[in-house]
Amino acid sequence: MTGRWRPRGLRSRLVVAFVLVTVSGAGAAAWSSAGSASAALVTSGEQRLAETVTGQIAAVAPGLTYPPDQDAVERLRVAVGPDTVVTYRDLASADGPDRTTAELRAAVRTGQRLVTQRITADGTAWLLVGTPVMITAVDGTRTPSGIEVYTARDLTSVEQQIDGMARAAALTAGLALPLAVLLALLAAASVLRPVRDLRDTARRLAAGDMAARSQPQGVDELADLTVTVNEMAESVQASMAAMQRMQVDARRFVADVSHELRTPLSTLTAVVEVLGMSADGMQADARESAELAIVETQRLVRLVEDLMEVSRFDAGTAALRIEDVDVAVAVRDCLRARRWLDQVDVDTPAALRARLDRRRLDVVVANLVGNALRHGAPPVRVAVQAVGGQVSIEVTDSGPGLPDHVLPHVFDRFYKADAARTRTPGSGLGLAIAQENAKLHGGGITATNRSGGGARFVVRLPAGERG
Repeated sequence: MTGRWRPRGLRSRLVVAFVLVTVSGAGAAAWSSAGSASAALVTSGEQRLAETVTGQIAAVAPGLTYPPDQDAVERLRVAVGPDTVVTYRDLASADGPDRTTAELRAAVRTGQRLVTQRITADGTAWLLVGTPVMITAVDGTRTPSGIEVYTARDLTSVEQQIDGMARAAALTAGLALPLAVLLALLAAASVLRPVRDLRDTARRLAAGDMAARSQPQGVDELADLTVTVNEMAESVQASMAAMQRMQVDARRFVADVSHELRTPLSTLTAVVEVLGMSADGMQADARESAELAIVETQRLVRLVEDLMEVSRFDAGTAALRIEDVDVAVAVRDCLRARRWLDQVDVDTPAALRARLDRRRLDVVVANLVGNALRHGAPPVRVAVQAVGGQVSIEVTDSGPGLPDHVLPHVFDRFYKADAARTRTPGSGLGLAIAQENAKLHGGGITATNRSGGGARFVVRLPAGERG
């Protein structure tokens, strides 16, 4: 793996962050405590050793002769202990290693006071103590005697205690880890519970359950978010309810208007037919007006019929009248009834039978072929075949095809690719009605463009019966 691992889930991030903060805090506190204790321990150890050396010197110093001889220097060295060097001018004790540093000697001689220094020699920590021996007069005045005592004390025991404190600090941080994980899981659970509730509510809303709500818990930001989501759901539910009422009202209006228009349109159609039969004897202007009235009346009749058909689909009252149909014969009859046989190339098998609604099949074929003849270019071709237990009817033309922005909307109601074509013979419902009829059979229609140019509509209908 080239990248570093990162926690992905919210729970993982919360747990990791909580554990890191807790363990880091515990570790920092433990190390800080250990550091303070170690410093105090070192200071205490140095003070205790210095006091011990001072006491040892004070016990022997009154019995020394001044100026001291070699014997007095040796007796003082023995009294202070091993690893000690006593000097007086040119005299120096003869036994014991001299660990004294030049810095320590200079500090003692310059300050005429006790001086300590820590060093490490041969892997061992040492405390060097250097002090002058003072002569106290009867009046209490203190004067340097010229005798200097330098001794070294092993700090191994102190270092071991410091190491023990460091191990204890590390152990404390380690013991805090499982507790931190447990606390993090509990905290994450309490934080994520309302988040999961919101997620479940959002999924129910997305699935269409507009009554889904989450119960706010507490008074924190998540509770505010829950209230906001509930308010949003209320608003969406109200909007959808209003929209559904408007859709129902619009469908009822269309159905009522279409129904009410049928009677006057029947009368108007009869009048127009009479007008058409007498148009030949009219003057040119009157004949043109009569022909326009005939065309517009026929268009209005088709629009009303399409609206009534759409209202039946919307109301769920459209039903199939299934019968045994020879699809090839039904397609040819559809084209023959509309006088399209000489304009359309038909490729059908000798016999292809299926259980379909013949009238609705006729509507589907008529709408697709009529659309190809109006908006495409010849040759228009209809091919019928059986494909895997389905009936496939393919209608193609050789026109410019369907623009990319039209394809997603080609089956929408009242949709026209060219907004300027407001007076075309079609109602804008033909393809939508064809799709609804195909779906009523349990099939569907797809619209694409041919690779060589032109639009291509493919109807697929189950060959078996559908209730």
